[in-house]
Parts: sequence; structure tokens; C-alpha cells
Amino acid sequence: MAGPRRKRHKVQNTLKASVTFEGAGLHSGQPARMVLKPAAADHGIRFKRTDIALGNSVIPARWDYVERTALCTRLVNAAGVSVSTVEHVMAALAGCGVHNALIEIDGPEVPILDGSSALFVRGIMQKGVRRLSAPVQVLQVLKEVSVEKDGAKATIMPCDRLMIEFHIDFAEQAIGRQSKTLDLRNGAFARELCDSRTFCRRADVEAMQANGLALGGVPGENAVVFDGEEVESGEGLRHSDEPVRHKMLDALGDLALAGAPLMGRYIGERAGHALTNTLLRALFATPGAVRLVECDAAMVARLPGQGLVWGEIPAAIRKVA
Repeated sequence: MAGPRRKRHKVQNTLKASVTFEGAGLHSGQPARMVLKPAAADHGIRFKRTDIALGNSVIPARWDYVERTALCTRLVNAAGVSVSTVEHVMAALAGCGVHNALIEIDGPEVPILDGSSALFVRGIMQKGVRRLSAPVQVLQVLKEVSVEKDGAKATIMPCDRLMIEFHIDFAEQAIGRQSKTLDLRNGAFARELCDSRTFCRRADVEAMQANGLALGGVPGENAVVFDGEEVESGEGLRHSDEPVRHKMLDALGDLALAGAPLMGRYIGERAGHALTNTLLRALFATPGAVRLVECDAAMVARLPGQGLVWGEIPAAIRKVA
């Protein structure tokens, strides 16, 4: 029995059945219907724009397809077809241990839903995860790599699992300085991070909307807005340190674009989407910094999503007591 059991725990995962999400994009405000579909082994995660009939409408969810922007992660293929704000659904897939999926979407931006990954996680896990008959490969970080820009820094270093450490520092008193470190093994993403919502400062809202961004953002519905000591949330904060948790959620989503699960320790200091993508580019450009290896059973047990059970997933609404 040892042989079959070991093999069973070394396989890739996909969804058991399709799951559909509908809503407006955070920045475009445009409505979209998005369907996560099962896919074969070694398919990876790919987006397909179903509203585009001619040409190449498939966009691989990979670091080298990222068009670096400050406020979200946007993927663009060689034909110029794009999909934006992919980080929350990518974090959900990674946090649930899904390695292969086709994501069909009929608009340019992933629905923001409640501003977190909780509804994506619940939708995925309601359908369930199916094992495939192919081994899981992971990217092992072998050398420390760091990038810096405008006072922000992102680092990745060797580790036998994925760990995320994040530090933020905002002038708004309701945010201030926050730090958190999390081992992403098992269901840690679902338990600790997935329900933390996107946030911004009140001073930034008008500026973003004047530049054609945050057109679908609604404080209290799909974003938390901070103004000095005030918190515009509707339900209050879901965690006392919800902002840093959301930054960690974003980081997981951006790291999930590596092309395979990463084993390394990521440290973000005031980092954002663009800097995390710059870090991945530097990682793959540094000789001997990373290698692709097939997992053994012990390595699989340390991957995000392994062992996740339904009871660990928070409800979509959870207010700090």
C-alpha cells in the first residue's frame, strides 16, 4: 500500500467541476462573467477572453505575460489581448492547491466581488479539487534575490516551504505600521488571509477615478477606505491588521504567476504588484537562483492548499470582535 499511497499524494490538482463568478471590475467598472473550468495535467492556469472572437484570446497566467502596473496585475498576450486584476483569483487557486484550470472571462477585468479572495476560495472548495495522474513540480529557490525601488523592497530566499513576510507603513493612523509572517502550508491561506479586502486611502480615491481607475470600487462593498483614523468598511475590519494581510494575499497571487508552486521565503517591505513581478523576473534571470524539481510526498505536504478542509474557510463576512 505504501507505493500507491505515495503516488496518490504526488499528483497535480484541478477543479472537480466548473464554478462561475459574476461582478464588476474594481478599476474598469465593467461587468464580467468568469468561469473557472477543470483542465488537464500540465495545462497550468490560463485565461481565455470569450468576448474576443478573432485571433489569440488565450493568456497564460505567467510572470512573463505581466504588464507591470502599480495598482493591479494585468496579463497581456502577444496579440495584445489582456485581463487585469488577476491577483485575487490567482491567490485563491494557489491557496486551494489548484495547479491546472482554464478561466473563461467575457470582459477585460476579473470581478472584484467583495474585494478579497474569500468568495473565490468558497466557490472552488464547494466544487472540490480533483487529483490528476501527473507529478507536481515546484520551483525551489536556491539563492537570495532582492529588488528595490522608491523605498520599497522585495526579497526571496531559500526555504523548504512557501513563507510570506510583509511590512507596511502608512501615515493613516487607522493603518500605521503593520507586519506579519505566515507559513503557507496546508490551509493557512484560507484561514488567515483569504477574506482580507483590498484597501486604499481616501486621498487616493479621487485621483484614481480621475485617471480612469477604481471606477467599480465601492467603500464597504468591495474595498476598505482609510481616512486618518476613520475606516469606511460597512462591516468594520475583518482583522485588526487586515491591510497587511491583504498585501500578503496580493503577494501570493503575484507569486502564483511563477509557473509552478514556489518554495522560498518572500519578504515584502512596502512592496506592490510591480515590484513583486520585478522580483520574479530577477529570480529567473539570476543563474542558479531557482530550479524546477519533482515533489516527493514530504514536499507535497508543505504546499499551500494541501489538507485544506471546508470548516477552515471563513465566511465572506467576518467582523473583528
